Amino acid sequence: MKIYTKKGDTGTTQLIGGTRVPKHHIRIEAYGTVDELNSNIGMLADLMNELKLEKDLLRIIQDRLFTLGSLLAADPEKNNMKLPTIKLADVELLENAIDAMDSQLPAMTHFILPGGNIAVSQAHITRCVCRRAERMITHLNEIAEVDGLIIQYLNRLSDYLFTLSRFISKQFNAEEIKWIPKMED
Repeated sequence: MKIYTKKGDTGTTQLIGGTRVPKHHIRIEAYGTVDELNSNIGMLADLMNELKLEKDLLRIIQDRLFTLGSLLAADPEKNNMKLPTIKLADVELLENAIDAMDSQLPAMTHFILPGGNIAVSQAHITRCVCRRAERMITHLNEIAEVDGLIIQYLNRLSDYLFTLSRFISKQFNAEEIKWIPKMED
């Protein structure tokens, strides 16, 4: 099987179910951003060799994002293919991980600026891409209904990534850079 089909040379792509849409369609933007998020999570996992537990969870998250992307890539009216789903247990897995990390972190007293360690910075970049994916998918939801668990999963994932950035800071003994607003006299 060749990697190129030449079918997209005119600026369209095919959804699961056969419908062709422009490559700039909000559905394509949505699952394309999920793909970008997945790639960023892969980079983050690669930077976390010393935190095996979280690295394993990041690989599970990548699997869930592939599922999420396939659900978004399917034409809701014409798809006949059986696809995996996102479940409440997937959201709860993130919540449990957030709670476990948060129990080991100091209370937040300020907003935190991204940085302090390359893995911390990558966690923040990944969180930002996650938020963009969430915005795209909520936009898509205004046009074509999206399973609410997809939106809930991405919302919780961004919370997880923020908490993970703080957890990485602690594990690598990196300074959490507090945002202290500069006020004019």
